[in-house]
Amino acid sequence: MSKPILKRIEQSDGYKFTKLLVKRLVGEELWLRPEIRINTLNKGGWLFYPDRLNSESVVYSFGVGEDIDFDLVLINQFGLSVYAFDPTPSTVDWLSGQSDIPGKFQFHPWAVTDSDGSMTLYPRVRGNKKSKVMYTLIAEEGVADSGVDVPAFTIGSIMAKLGHDHIDLMKIDIEGAEYDVLENMLDHSIKPEQLLVEFHHRIPGIGPKKTAALIRRLRAAGYRLFAISETGRELSFLLQQ
Repeated sequence: MSKPILKRIEQSDGYKFTKLLVKRLVGEELWLRPEIRINTLNKGGWLFYPDRLNSESVVYSFGVGEDIDFDLVLINQFGLSVYAFDPTPSTVDWLSGQSDIPGKFQFHPWAVTDSDGSMTLYPRVRGNKKSKVMYTLIAEEGVADSGVDVPAFTIGSIMAKLGHDHIDLMKIDIEGAEYDVLENMLDHSIKPEQLLVEFHHRIPGIGPKKTAALIRRLRAAGYRLFAISETGRELSFLLQQ
């Protein structure tokens, strides 16, 4: 079978559905379904609820990498400002080379964590190669000497620095650090109205049970799941109190 045909098959809805089903059957992914049905948009790879977003909305985007399509959609469609955060050197370099980023994309090279200070991030390992874009708290085999120290703050401290008393939408894609960050957020009664999270239980040492436990705590705090990505790892929650 030729590579173009194989690629088309892998990108088909049927293939993605089957792949997720198999992963659920073997315990690699969770059995989840939306708890509420609301108007949902799929833009820039993320599913979100657009009805309460406007030019005054406060949006935090944790984990930028080299893809800000989602952030630009929100800026262009709603006229709001996106506060984006990513401390990885490749992201900082990539953004500095972009000439057409709007002023409402406000970038800070900070990590988000459960305590203020600094933290060491290590490149993810993909196919025995060190990623130049994705970094995580976990030092996988062969990268212990490749860590980078970065400034790190809690969500509460970041809000204080930026003068915000609430968050309307928070997107989190931080390569496994989301568990401690969200636990700290809930410990301090910080509750963004809308929460979009990529869970990284596939990283060695984490596992789906940790994701399941955090989802239970989010539910107890008033969040309800309204969208699930094709991979089953990007989950969208709306606060209902």
